[in-house]
Amino acid sequence: MAHGSLPRRTATRYVVPLREGGTLPAVVEVEDGSLWVVKFRGAGQGARALIAEILVGELAREAGLPVPELAVILVPEALGRFERDPEIQDLLKASRGVNVGIRYLEGAFNFEPRAAGDLISPDLAARIVWFDAWVTNPDRTPRNPNLMIHDGRPWLIDHGAALYGHFNWQRVDAARTRAPFQHLERHVLLGRASGLDEADRELATRLDEEAVTRAIGRVPDELLADPLLAGEFDSGQAHRARYRDFLLERLQAPRTFARAAETLRRAHRDRRPNPWRPGGERAGG
Repeated sequence: MAHGSLPRRTATRYVVPLREGGTLPAVVEVEDGSLWVVKFRGAGQGARALIAEILVGELAREAGLPVPELAVILVPEALGRFERDPEIQDLLKASRGVNVGIRYLEGAFNFEPRAAGDLISPDLAARIVWFDAWVTNPDRTPRNPNLMIHDGRPWLIDHGAALYGHFNWQRVDAARTRAPFQHLERHVLLGRASGLDEADRELATRLDEEAVTRAIGRVPDELLADPLLAGEFDSGQAHRARYRDFLLERLQAPRTFARAAETLRRAHRDRRPNPWRPGGERAGG
């Protein structure tokens, strides 16, 4: 394993499909017997969703946010050979080679503000809101919070929808790069967040060029060189540089996404009961 890269595991058994999400994930066993939730490159959203999954997950780790371990999961030709479902067989055939795995959190359950709201402090909520606004993650809503509770702690999962500008980099000009995040009002933790200014100062310092470069370095070359992305960049180095430039430019002061987040938080607080307060209405419900 190269310095700073993700560990690589080989899938040995397809356990069960999860039947949700654009990457058609499944629980998969690897050679050491551990279980991973695998996002497949052969699913409809392709390599870009897997790039976002790794990059945003590793940026969250650099930010000190709770994310499960990530790994590169290699899908061999033999995997799924005896699967009866032709859709699964086709998916595995299209996903041979490099895919993305998230450590399976056995016994975890979905986050629900009424049941588990106290496990997310106002300052942690602020850091998550800030982070999702920075990486343009639209998938942290009341209907689909992509937060799991495991061992009494919250965990951030499923970041494949983030960085959606990479589906058409040519349209992401300077104005769009610096723009506020337009989907933030639906964030499940917006009403809980407190101290966004402090989160802004802390995370903008912590996520410096070295941290961003480290996270981008953990994206496997095989994903950046996926045949369906051919022709977009002259090299893997140029491809990585595009992500780095986008993320670092969004961090330049004044950070409009952070200012917009604080404005939305105040408006949200003024017009909606706190979902963590007894008898409160669930935000966005």
